[in-house]
Amino acid sequence: MRRTPTRRRRSGAGTRRRGVATVALLLTGAMALAGCAKDTGGGSADGGESGPCALNPPPAAAAAPTSSTTQQLPPPNASGMRVGVAFDIGGRGDASFNDASVAGLDRAKADMGLGETKELDAGAGEPEDAKQTRLRQLAREGFNPVIAVGYAYADALKIVAPEFPGTKFAIIDEQIDGVPNVTSLVFAEEQGSFLAGVVAAHKSKSCHVGFVGGVQTPLIQKFQAGFEAGAKAAAPEIKIEQEYLTPAGDFSGFQDPNKGSEVATGQLEAGADVIYHAAGASGKGVFGAVEGAGAQAIGVDSDQYNQPTVAEYKDVIISSMLKRIDLAVYDYIAAVARDDLSTVPKKFDVAIDGVTYSTSGGKIDDLKPVLDAYKTAIANGQIKVPEQP
Repeated sequence: MRRTPTRRRRSGAGTRRRGVATVALLLTGAMALAGCAKDTGGGSADGGESGPCALNPPPAAAAAPTSSTTQQLPPPNASGMRVGVAFDIGGRGDASFNDASVAGLDRAKADMGLGETKELDAGAGEPEDAKQTRLRQLAREGFNPVIAVGYAYADALKIVAPEFPGTKFAIIDEQIDGVPNVTSLVFAEEQGSFLAGVVAAHKSKSCHVGFVGGVQTPLIQKFQAGFEAGAKAAAPEIKIEQEYLTPAGDFSGFQDPNKGSEVATGQLEAGADVIYHAAGASGKGVFGAVEGAGAQAIGVDSDQYNQPTVAEYKDVIISSMLKRIDLAVYDYIAAVARDDLSTVPKKFDVAIDGVTYSTSGGKIDDLKPVLDAYKTAIANGQIKVPEQP
């Protein structure tokens, strides 16, 4: 199986110059105070755990975070609606991306009384036309709307949606324009990952962290870019390891816990002691490696501390970057039930809690003021988070 070369980012002059330049672009106004880094510390600006990273203060005088814009209207009665879902690789039970969509679907069932739902799984290594077949099957069986979970469905949806103009489709993680019966549910993953980077910098005891990506695509690179930017904003001298499990086009990187463990082990052996993954079901292997090394991990998409399929590793999961796919799926179904898709946000970002961080387990409670200061600075445009590494 092909692997992308490991590109570990050390604290050499070239990397340091690029990291400082990135931080300089990100931080404006009150962030100029960042030049007065704290004395050593791996905890928050409010006095958390100590550690070797020299930490910048968070944005000064930030207002309280923008409140969530979860569905404000009472849930509609959708007893006559039949909703179809085409999952990405891993399906229900992946403890990550797919399960986040499941949470929204299950909540819609409970709140709106959906008439019927049907879920179809993807297979590892399947041909491209298998995605078209799943979408056509759901549409032909009368499910409306049909939700495609993942950008891998983009090409298939562009073909299938025009064949069923009376069926509403949604796709998670891909912007599709020009197809009137398709709604795109997209996120500012880089913003949530920035917060994960801040967590990693504050909690690392070695000032050395890691990122494990599932597949090297522009979408997953947004996670990497945000994580690196957040870690550098909090601790400019931090070392960051990064590696992808598979190259673009090989989606097995989202369903290979053994490879996740192997790559994470390499980063741990290099000195990283906090690892953030965006690798789907492969994250279970990352967690296993982290637990074996007595290190710490940051989950992704769902609140992985509370996910049953990775419950054995919850003690090492200090936070998760919450990508509110559940909110997007729920709000989309509610909008279809009301026949008003104008209520669906154009992008789920930190300003509406479309991406945020989890505090389950109480391991980052000391960082809440710091994280909320960064979160607000992103929401109001004070910090611009890059989408590319």
